[in-house]
Amino acid sequence: MQKIVPHLWFDTQAVEAANWYVSIFARSEITHISQLHDTPSGDVDTVEFTLDGVDFSAISAGPYFTLNSAISLMVTCRSAEEVDALYAHLGKGATILMPLGAYPFSKRYVWLQDRFGLSWQLCYFETDEIMQKIRPVLLFSDAVCGKAEEALTVYASIFPGAIPGYVNHYLPGEAKDARAKTNYAELTLLGHQFVAMDHGVGGDETFNEAFSFMVLCEDQAEIDYYWEKLSFVPEAEQCGWLKDKFGLSWQIVPKNMGELLSSAAPEEAARITQAFLQMKKLDIRALEQARNG
Repeated sequence: MQKIVPHLWFDTQAVEAANWYVSIFARSEITHISQLHDTPSGDVDTVEFTLDGVDFSAISAGPYFTLNSAISLMVTCRSAEEVDALYAHLGKGATILMPLGAYPFSKRYVWLQDRFGLSWQLCYFETDEIMQKIRPVLLFSDAVCGKAEEALTVYASIFPGAIPGYVNHYLPGEAKDARAKTNYAELTLLGHQFVAMDHGVGGDETFNEAFSFMVLCEDQAEIDYYWEKLSFVPEAEQCGWLKDKFGLSWQIVPKNMGELLSSAAPEEAARITQAFLQMKKLDIRALEQARNG
C-alpha cells in the first residue's frame, strides 16, 4: 500500500480531470468515487485513482485553492516518442512553461500546465534507475528559495527509512536568483520518490493546499508523531491538514479513512464528516465513536 498519496484540489473538476488522466496513462484506473455532504464547500466529490502504478487522490471543493507550478509531476519517459505522445494529450489547452525541445539535461523535454491547472514535466531520461514513473517535483521559490536541500534533510529526519538520492547544485552564477543552490535533488520517503529544486529564475509561485500529500497512518500514535514533527503553522491546521516550515501542505490521516467513509451508512458517514470537520489533528477513536453514534 502506498503510504504517501499526492492529493489534488479542484474547484468542480476532480472527477473529470481524473478520468482524463486515466485515459492518457497506461496501467491507470479510477479506484473509487464518493461524495462528502454538508461540508463548508457544500457537497463535494472525491476520487481516488492510479496513474501508471502511482496512487493519487483528488477533491472538488470550491475555488479556494489553485494549482500552480510550485509542485509539478515529472513523468520519466523512455523515449522521445513517448514524450511526444503524452504531450499530444496533455498539451491540449495547456499553458507551456518550457517549450518542447532538447535541453542539456534531456534530449526531449517539455514543462506545461494542463487545462485543469496541473503542471507536468515530460522528460526523456536515458536511464533505467528511476523506477517510479510519475514523481512530484517541489520547486522552492519566493521566501523558501534556496531551501530545497534543507527541506529534504528535514523530511529525511522525520520519515523512517528515508533514502537520499542524486543531488546536483547550481554552478556559481548559473542561477539568476542568487539564493538558489540546488537545481535537482531526489529523496524517497516511505517508498515514494520526490524531486526537489530551488527556482533558479526567481519565480514567486508558492506551495498551497491545492497540492498536498496524504500520509496514511497505521494508528493514532503514527498520526500524533507526524503531526508533531511536521506542523508549523497553527492557523493552517484543519481536518487533518497542516503546513510545514517550508509552506508545504500535508494531510495526516488514518489509512482506512476512505474505507471508514465508504462503508458507512449515510447517517454514519454524515456523523463522521461532521466530526472530522471540527478537528484539527484527526482522532481515530472520536471518528469511530461518531460512526457508532
